[in-house]
Amino acid sequence: MTRQIHKIRINKGDKVIVRSGKYRGRTGKVLSVQPQLNKVTVEGINVVKRHRKPTAAHPQGGIIELTKPIWVSKVGLLDAVAKKASRIGYKISKDGVKTRIMKTTGKEIK
Repeated sequence: MTRQIHKIRINKGDKVIVRSGKYRGRTGKVLSVQPQLNKVTVEGINVVKRHRKPTAAHPQGGIIELTKPIWVSKVGLLDAVAKKASRIGYKISKDGVKTRIMKTTGKEIK
C-alpha cells in the first residue's frame, strides 16, 4: 500500500496561526512539514510529555517534552497586517516564476 503525498502549501519557516482546537489563536513557526501524513509541526504547539527509560543514548531518562505534528487544515498562514489566518494562492509572472501570495491581501510571501 502506497501513501498519498498531499500538496501542502505551507513551508518550513512560515509563521502560522492555529485556526481550531485546543491551541486556537496561538501562533508559531513551522519546524517541519510531513506531506505523507498531511501534518505540520509548529513551534510551541501540541507539546506533550513522554516518560523515557534510561538508555545508552539517553542515560538520564526522565520526562521529555516533545512537539507533535498537527493537521495542516488546522493552521493558516499568519497575515501580519490583519493578524488573521490567510489562505495561500499562486501567481505566475510573465517570466514564468511561480510565487506564493496571500489570498486576504494579495501580497507575496517571502
